[in-house]
Amino acid sequence: MSKKLDQKKVLKHFKAMNKPLSIREIRDGLGVDKKEVSRLKDILRNLQKEGRIFKARKTYCLVDELPVVKAVLEVQRSGVGFAVPFDQRRRDIFIHPKNFGEAWHGDTVLVSVLPGGRGKNQEGRVVRIVERGIKQLPAKVIKKMKAGMYLARPADPKLDFSFILEDEGGELGPGVMVLVEPGEQMESRLWSADIQNVLGPEDDLAVQEQVVKENHQVPVKFPKGVLKEAASLPSEPAPEDIQKRKDLTDLPFVTIDGAQAKDFDDAVLVEKKGDGYVLYVAIADVSHYVQPGSRMDVEALDRGNSYYFPLSVEPMFPENLSNGLCSLNPGVPRLVMTAQMHFSSQGVREKASFYPAVIKSHHRLTYSQVNSALYLEDKKVREEIAPVLSGLETADELARKLLARREKRGSIEFDLPEPEVLQNLREGTLEIIAKSRNFAHQIIEECMLAANEAVAEFLEEKEALFLYRIHPPADRDKLDALFKLLATTELGPRLPKEREPKSLQTLLEIAKDSDLDFLVNRLVLRSMMQAKYSPVNEGHFGLASRCYCHFTSPIRRYADLVVHRALKRELGMDVQFKARMKSLKKTGESLSSLERKAVDAEREILKRATIISLKDKTGQSFSGIVASITDFGFWVELTDIMAEGMVRLSSLSDDYYVFRQEKQDLLGRRTGKRFYLGQKVQVVLQSVSLERLEVDLVLDES
Repeated sequence: MSKKLDQKKVLKHFKAMNKPLSIREIRDGLGVDKKEVSRLKDILRNLQKEGRIFKARKTYCLVDELPVVKAVLEVQRSGVGFAVPFDQRRRDIFIHPKNFGEAWHGDTVLVSVLPGGRGKNQEGRVVRIVERGIKQLPAKVIKKMKAGMYLARPADPKLDFSFILEDEGGELGPGVMVLVEPGEQMESRLWSADIQNVLGPEDDLAVQEQVVKENHQVPVKFPKGVLKEAASLPSEPAPEDIQKRKDLTDLPFVTIDGAQAKDFDDAVLVEKKGDGYVLYVAIADVSHYVQPGSRMDVEALDRGNSYYFPLSVEPMFPENLSNGLCSLNPGVPRLVMTAQMHFSSQGVREKASFYPAVIKSHHRLTYSQVNSALYLEDKKVREEIAPVLSGLETADELARKLLARREKRGSIEFDLPEPEVLQNLREGTLEIIAKSRNFAHQIIEECMLAANEAVAEFLEEKEALFLYRIHPPADRDKLDALFKLLATTELGPRLPKEREPKSLQTLLEIAKDSDLDFLVNRLVLRSMMQAKYSPVNEGHFGLASRCYCHFTSPIRRYADLVVHRALKRELGMDVQFKARMKSLKKTGESLSSLERKAVDAEREILKRATIISLKDKTGQSFSGIVASITDFGFWVELTDIMAEGMVRLSSLSDDYYVFRQEKQDLLGRRTGKRFYLGQKVQVVLQSVSLERLEVDLVLDES
């Protein structure tokens, strides 16, 4: 019998039976006696290793007979993976690490769907790699193995394997970042790789920016054809283009941006008219120069948006367009699409019109300048911007009324600081601080929100096809859990009964002056769904807006360019653009995905910058607030500096702690000691790791 029992016979039996088989069914079907059971088990194990069969609970299945799905493998920080199907009607498929095979995060794979399931997700196994998602990747040199040979690991913590590098140049050493092209697999979790470029030391922020761009495949170079097309554009608007437009060059438009900004795509002007106001929002007319289907257009669609980093920007369009021809620089004529809106004395929009125009920005202002002039009453600054000061004061009046109306209808405003990376070149240090924000920012925000809403409503009335900016309602289960948690607190009697945006804003307001402010802001934010682009209007929950779009940033967001083309078409202007529902839906999905990519890249560089800034602070004690809790520890936001780290349960030696999700806390079994959201704690920075992207804290017990 032993000579006859082999892999071929076992596989033939599987095919003949045409169903998953238990080991007893295999044994009985093949007539295997007790002496041969161990040999049968060896054969089954080998077939599993080769990926020919799969063991699902108590049965074995032929992999070739399982449903196969084409998908992209996304590996989580925890190590588990999800296959995201190309067919968006299918749910993501859970992949256990043991079922990755040789696949990496980002690979396009074929996945066999296994019998049964795991909660909401089916479970699967990677059976084939269709295409590597990563052609080259950044890696960190760990150590020298021998002369000219080094061990390195990918800079992305989701890639859990190592490389062997050969280099005779002597540039390498522990901590040096390199760009590599993976080669052959040498053994389990070990690959050869060729060095493409030596990036530099890991604690250099510029090097880390290159790492993040490679990790997220952020485009850094424009194709030659795109640059050639951009170079053919004029340096200034042509006289014939100016003549066809409404001349607003005498109106005192201003741009208000950050001090480092170079691409100015919006200019504003607010005038008093009787008891009311007239708001002009002029937006760079990028669509005049970028035609649908052109090389610049195709490249911009592929990029989706500009990518912003502490030291650099990867723009959606070449620099001569984004910082030059289409940037609303002061004192030069620029082509714009204008939204002119009339508001009552209470800030109610009464009418709006839209038209192509030409403007000259009368002043390039920064937020700090406007803040100094309007709110700090700095005489010197007020004198410097005297010609536009009256308009700014009028803009402030209108912005406050627009904000009050938004708050009244329930627009949700989170009071959370935004981090900013500052680099001290002289001392070679980094600092993460809360980004300065004042009402000058709010003036521009209110003007842009008003224009976006007015354009969306106009296009909807015209039954135009365009991309709405939609924001689904908050997660009902998360909101219910939050309200249940708060019902037992001091806020209980004052809790709103509904779960509408207005109610959530009320909740944020009543929590503002309480000890629960931190907890409420974080949990309401976590209940929010992701905003996205769609040709179907579903409203914008966070803004409590029935109809909303993105119109005001066509230099850095492709979705705005789509809206401009739709607006021009409805205004009867010559534009070679005809939207179709199917293609527009696909565009919206792509742009939403690219937006998430940009956000992920920005978060990663912030994390890396934070770790660099903390490297020389290990052993120091910091005040912090418990910001998030899980069953293996809790994250702490440091209050002295803008950073976050984790206290692991394994570092707590005084008790065993149980995670109570409904109460969002950790409870000691013996002591009854609690750790809860919003709790103030004192922690010590134990270690940081750029390799793992981790900041480890321990409780300060001194």
